[in-house]
Amino acid sequence: MPAATSLGAWLRAPVPASPFQARMQAFWLGWRRLRRNPPALIGAAMLLVLIAVAAFAPLIATHDIYAQDLMARLQPPSAVHWLGTDDLGRDIFSRLVFGARITLYIAFLAALIAAPLGLVIGATAGYLGGWTDTVLMRLVDIFLSFPSLILALAFVAALGPGIENAIIAISLAAWPPIARLARAETLTVRQSDYIAAVRLQGASRLRIIVHHVMPMCIPSVVVRITLNMAAIILTAAGLGFLGLGAQPPSPEWGAMLSTGRQFVMTSWWIAAIPGTAILLTSLAFNLFGDGLRDVLDPRHG
Repeated sequence: MPAATSLGAWLRAPVPASPFQARMQAFWLGWRRLRRNPPALIGAAMLLVLIAVAAFAPLIATHDIYAQDLMARLQPPSAVHWLGTDDLGRDIFSRLVFGARITLYIAFLAALIAAPLGLVIGATAGYLGGWTDTVLMRLVDIFLSFPSLILALAFVAALGPGIENAIIAISLAAWPPIARLARAETLTVRQSDYIAAVRLQGASRLRIIVHHVMPMCIPSVVVRITLNMAAIILTAAGLGFLGLGAQPPSPEWGAMLSTGRQFVMTSWWIAAIPGTAILLTSLAFNLFGDGLRDVLDPRHG
């Protein structure tokens, strides 16, 4: 009990004694805000379950995801096949579990490409201004004039079908909103007194952008890309549905949904189950993103 009390006092200290204590206090305050947001906790729990399922897919799956059994095709959910079988007799539950790996792989890798790209372009445009800002923002406007799925389809058509090309296409379609947000944040930050002080010390523009402007934009970018994960997942599923993403026999959810559409009136589970998985995953990212916005928003009380 005294240890817990001393830890609480250390976290509530009005003036942190070290950078580590300051970071722990910020983390603790963020957790308190997140804890007061039940939908965000539900979204976080759903994402943790999804990540655990993807990580331990070989242990969770009950059947070989590629094994075909034409004698057991189109079977409804049962004790043997928990979520039924598809048109080739493959176990849908096992394929759904392994499909979580593909979905998270596409979503997180696309986010890791789009977020830094948008952050660099937006911060550079906002800080430098002038013709640099004009050229970069007009480029952003061109990208934003097309729906993300249409833009991704155009890039995949140029690059060719495949999961790697789909990730590149989704990333190229997802960075413009990040760039616009980073530019807006930079326009506010560059007028700050500490930026003027760093400039007077002789710091170069590159150093100011990288070490002082971009770190201030990161919280907003993290929130935005988390909220955009649902759109990324839907775009990836759309590419898989059209046969331009992960290729058969890969158990990607969009491809599974495409396979099940021709049996939707007779064997509804083939399409309904991967469709529900896409819906729940998108919902989880939206719920968690809303909570993360409350945690990382410096204007939040």
